Amino acid sequence: MTRRTPPVPSRPAVPPFRFGYGTNGLADLRLDDALTLLADLGYDGVGLTLDHMHLDPLAPDLAARTRRVAHRLAALGLGVTVETGARYVLDPRRKHGPSLLDPDPDDRARRVDLLLRAVRIAADLGAHAVHCFSGVTPAGTDEDTAWQRLAEALAPVVDAAAASGVPLAVEPEPGHLLGTLTDFHRLRRALGDPEALGLTLDIGHCQCLEPLSPADCVRAAGPWLRHVQIEDMRRGVHEHLPFGEGEIDFPPVLAALAATGYQGLTVVELPRHSHAGPHYATHSLPFLHTAATSATTPLAASGAVTDVPPSAAPPTGVPSATPQGSTP
Repeated sequence: MTRRTPPVPSRPAVPPFRFGYGTNGLADLRLDDALTLLADLGYDGVGLTLDHMHLDPLAPDLAARTRRVAHRLAALGLGVTVETGARYVLDPRRKHGPSLLDPDPDDRARRVDLLLRAVRIAADLGAHAVHCFSGVTPAGTDEDTAWQRLAEALAPVVDAAAASGVPLAVEPEPGHLLGTLTDFHRLRRALGDPEALGLTLDIGHCQCLEPLSPADCVRAAGPWLRHVQIEDMRRGVHEHLPFGEGEIDFPPVLAALAATGYQGLTVVELPRHSHAGPHYATHSLPFLHTAATSATTPLAASGAVTDVPPSAAPPTGVPSATPQGSTP
C-alpha cells in the first residue's frame, strides 16, 4: 500500500500592501532627493503633491519636467499617485485658494485647470490615481449652491480622468463641504456615478470624525477606493500624527484594507512634519510592515485589538502641528 504524505498547511501570505510616503511631508527636500530617500528606505511608491518645489504644475516646460520625473520613478521602482493639496500653489495669500466652491467663476476655473493639469501629469507618470478635495464652503454661500458648484466644476475633470484612464479620487476632508463618506456618495450620485470618480480615504480622518471605526470605514468604502492615506489621529482632533502618537489600532485597519482587494498605494500623510521628514519616513515604514504582518492574524481580521509592539513606533519627537490641525 502506498503511504500518502499528509498535505502541509499553507501559511497565510502577508497582504500585498504597497506603502508610500507623501512629498508634502518632505517639502524641505528637492524632489529627486525625496524620491531617492524613499527608494532607499524600501517604500513602494510616493504620493506626489504638485507644488512649487515638487514638479511645479504652473512653471514652464511641464511636459519635459514630467518626463524626467517619470524616468526617475521608473529607475527607482516607485509607484506614484498625484496629489493636489498644495497650500499656496495657486494663490500666495489664500491657503488652498481658489477652490472649486469660490463665488467667482474665474477663480473656480483656475482650480479646475490645476486638476486638469494634474490628470495629464498623472497619465504621463503612470499614476494610479489623481487626488483632490472640495474646499471649504465660502462665507455667504448656501449648501445647495456649494454642491452645485462642486458638481459642475468636477464634471470636466471626471471626463478628463475617464479619457486618460487615471481615476479621480476625491478626499473627504474635515471642515470641507465634502467632509465625510456620506458626502462622497452625495457627489457620486450628483455626477451620475461615473466609473472614473473614486475615493481617497484618509484613515486618520475616519478616526477624527466618522461614526464608523476606521476599519469599518475601510470596509464601507471598499468598492470606491482609489487611493489611501494613512497616519495616526485622535477622535475629534484634525491633527495628523506620527504612528504611535494617536488612538488608531492599525492591524484591523490593514486587515480590512487587504480584504477589499485594494491594490493602490497606501501613503503616509504627515504634511506638518517636513521639518523632520527623513526621520519620520525612516520610522514609519517599519511600523507599517509590523502592522501589516499582524493584520494577517485571525484576531486582526475579525477586528479585535492586535497591538503593534511599542518598539515599532517611532520616537515621539517635537510636535509641529498647530491647534488648527494638519490639513495638507
